[in-house]
Amino acid sequence: MDLTRSGTIGESIGMRHPSPLPHSLATVPFAVEDARELGVTKSRLRGPDLASPYYGVRSPDLPLTMLDRARAYATKMMPDQYFSHTTAAQLLGLRMPTNFAETVVHVTSIAELRAPRGAGVVGHGARDAPQILILPGGLRVTAPLDTWCDLRASLGHRDLIVMGDGLVRRLNPLVTLGELLAVVDAVRGTRGARILREAAAFVRCNTDSAPETDLRMIAVEAGFPEPEVNGLILNQYGAEIAHGDLVFRPYRTILEYDGGQHRTDDRQFHIDVSRLDDLMEERWRVIRVDKYLLARRATLLGKIDRALREGGWRR
Repeated sequence: MDLTRSGTIGESIGMRHPSPLPHSLATVPFAVEDARELGVTKSRLRGPDLASPYYGVRSPDLPLTMLDRARAYATKMMPDQYFSHTTAAQLLGLRMPTNFAETVVHVTSIAELRAPRGAGVVGHGARDAPQILILPGGLRVTAPLDTWCDLRASLGHRDLIVMGDGLVRRLNPLVTLGELLAVVDAVRGTRGARILREAAAFVRCNTDSAPETDLRMIAVEAGFPEPEVNGLILNQYGAEIAHGDLVFRPYRTILEYDGGQHRTDDRQFHIDVSRLDDLMEERWRVIRVDKYLLARRATLLGKIDRALREGGWRR
């Protein structure tokens, strides 16, 4: 007998394929309770073709992304439950800590409901319902500002600043700085309130990326003056020539974070070259920073120190 032909062997011993699921359940995650109401048997729900990502949930495929995990868990959620904390942050596309990875989902229940438990889920309880957003597909998540506030006891100081900067970012900001400061004041006296308040003091509007925030904080923590974020640069005739990522205006020094994306766009690359030439003509010192220079902290700080001193700064 040819043992490599497993399909033929299976057929010869009468192996049966799992019975078809109802059409509405065939390609999406579903709650076991819903399947039972449609007449699916317990033995069919134990079939090898179905994954069990959470207690009481079955899925044709094992969920791998946070969005897929949330969609699977949502099939069993109660009306007074919603995704929160880092799960909400990821679903909302907020700026997350570098190399952040998490496989559990965070679910919060309003006071009357018991916080959910089980493998793959971290349950929380809330006394009152926060602002809830409904994402495409019906996923219920805490609003961006409430999500940031909920993370005050689990994220570090720098990560809270990075996420906070993202809330008041330059393009399509999610909240105003005033709204952010108001929620900080509202949680005074609660766990994590101090670190949230300290982080909020460094949140700045108009950023474009998390590395910009990291670069600004590296400079500030090293004792350099705080730069303007996306500062407008004019030439000697009063015409706009650029917006600098981080501008030390009194010392005519600019830090520019280069994520590499501009080099893949030929038109944008030539615009950047022309812009850099204009700045040099106006006697601005521009320090281009990429992820490699960002990692070489001593070299980066040395470049900043030298440029600022040449511009007249004294520590």
